[in-house]
Amino acid sequence: MKKIILFSVFAGLAHAQAPAGYYNAANGLSGAALKTALSTIITNGHQDKGYNGLWTAYKTTDIDRDYENDGSILDIYSEKPVGADPYKYTPGTNQCGTYSTEGNCYNREHIIPQSFFNEASPMVADIHFIRATDGKVNGMRSNYPFGKVGSATFTSKNGSKLGSSSSSGYSGTVFEPIDEFKGDVARMIFYFVTRYQSKLSSFSSGNMLGSSTFPGLQTWELNVLLAWHNQDPVSSAEIKRNNASYTYQGNRNPFIDNPNYVNLIWGSSSTGSTGTTPTTPTNPSSSCANENFENIPASSASYDNKTWSNGGISWTATDARTDQTVNNRAITIRNGSLTSGNSGNGIGSLTVTTQLKFSGTNGTFDVKVNGTKVGTIPYNTSATTTTISNINISGNVSVSLVNNSSSNRVAVDDLSWTCYSGSSARQAQSSAQEVAAPSFMISPNPVTNQEIFVKGDIKNVKKAEIYNFQGKVLQSIDQPFRNGNSIRTGNLGQGVYILKLDQATLQFLVK
Repeated sequence: MKKIILFSVFAGLAHAQAPAGYYNAANGLSGAALKTALSTIITNGHQDKGYNGLWTAYKTTDIDRDYENDGSILDIYSEKPVGADPYKYTPGTNQCGTYSTEGNCYNREHIIPQSFFNEASPMVADIHFIRATDGKVNGMRSNYPFGKVGSATFTSKNGSKLGSSSSSGYSGTVFEPIDEFKGDVARMIFYFVTRYQSKLSSFSSGNMLGSSTFPGLQTWELNVLLAWHNQDPVSSAEIKRNNASYTYQGNRNPFIDNPNYVNLIWGSSSTGSTGTTPTTPTNPSSSCANENFENIPASSASYDNKTWSNGGISWTATDARTDQTVNNRAITIRNGSLTSGNSGNGIGSLTVTTQLKFSGTNGTFDVKVNGTKVGTIPYNTSATTTTISNINISGNVSVSLVNNSSSNRVAVDDLSWTCYSGSSARQAQSSAQEVAAPSFMISPNPVTNQEIFVKGDIKNVKKAEIYNFQGKVLQSIDQPFRNGNSIRTGNLGQGVYILKLDQATLQFLVK
């Protein structure tokens, strides 16, 4: 079984991926001002290598190093995160060409369709939003915007779908990638509307782009992308692609380097809101839970108690049925609740999609953490994605959604929350925001075999410390690199940790 571990990169830690000072002009900004500053940063240094240059770029940018790790093309429309891929492409060998079915060849998929900007340069050749994908699926996606599919008319072999929109505010045809790549798509689009914000007024909207520099997207699309960004954090594959794209093209995607820029510019996601009021995250965090309800009990229209486990978290739904869908399978609650077992590392913000089924009236769920109400989640007849930010409770948490109606039948899908590490860990992380570490890099990341290898100027490092997310020092080593470039981690459990090398701080994962 193959698995990729997803994570968010802290604001300061992300700078270790970019040259020192690359984002200095954006420091302290938010909203439209931050978006404009980032636009200037990523426009500078951008080298247009031409449309045919993409074929060359893909040999370094779009190579599978995180799933099969076999040197084949990493195609977000055919990659299966768990299980065998339906087909593979050899870089340079299987370029389109003509196609009639999936698996014939790969071509150049403009996540923002090139017809929107009349195939003009430099947009038409910008590696940051043009992916190597299967020709057939690319053709089926066509020029449709991205959104949640209600009823699918086409499903690719990895589960990507085309069909009628169930996203609030738009009823046309949309394309929906699998959960593994929803955040990837969102961050590519955020890059596009930032890099080319001054040109948006001359582009076609395609029912997704805005006509002004800010916010740069139509409200319904913005809400979809904010939810996807939050539920699917930055992956190691994205970071590698961003670094390779920088080498090739000379600029970076800031929303991969620093995911917090998204909420600083557009705010958190709540369907029906403008998304234009930025909120500063209290604490940068990684994903702690991501429940897609694919492991719930077999489809049944009977209301009773349902239990299952996923990702190390147990779940209990009372007065619930399992035959309704939102984004594939969902749990439907009537006069009951959905409750998680205990999960470590706390909760920062929570995101969930709801939809009222059958007859009934609009209403809300109470959201409770360890039995205490922390907010409400609305529901109506449209699939509605809502985020509650700044819950910020540390330690072990149990999360409940309680239906305030005894008769409304409400489907719940795509429930996730971010970790919250508390003030102690923030102190450990604060140095990462104050001291960039351009000379250090952890390899591999995620860490395997209980050993961290550090690249860079390590000969003068006097002390290494490993912290957990509660700020506890798990290991302290004086002169850690006197005999080589590695540190033994001991028996660390799966999760996210902090490596402090003197005053430089980096994040690493253990899988």
